[in-house]
Amino acid sequence: MQTAILILHILAAFSVVILVLLQHGKGADMGAAFGSGSAGSLFGSAGAANFLSRSTGVLAAVFFATSLGLTYFSASPAKSGGVTSGLEAPKTDAKDAAKTAPAAPVVPGAPAAGKSQEIPK
Repeated sequence: MQTAILILHILAAFSVVILVLLQHGKGADMGAAFGSGSAGSLFGSAGAANFLSRSTGVLAAVFFATSLGLTYFSASPAKSGGVTSGLEAPKTDAKDAAKTAPAAPVVPGAPAAGKSQEIPK
């Protein structure tokens, strides 16, 4: 089922690209109004744009639906949790905890540990 959706997804993507490239831009209508460029096409001047834009919209909806379908199939129920759910916390002993204990916070204005308060002469 996932393979069929993937094939439909790829076909819809290529079809949307081709249909977008076949369509005239909005600026092309202005040139046709003043006589430069061809105003007629296979489906008529207005019919081609409507047909191509509707088919592009339908294929875009198919592309969106297949994207959601592929997302649904890629999420397996065995993957509950987050990206860190498979990681284990490092195990520490009491000796290791004493070595890695954070230093005491420095209070502004308080003397630093191990330094005398005498002013040198």
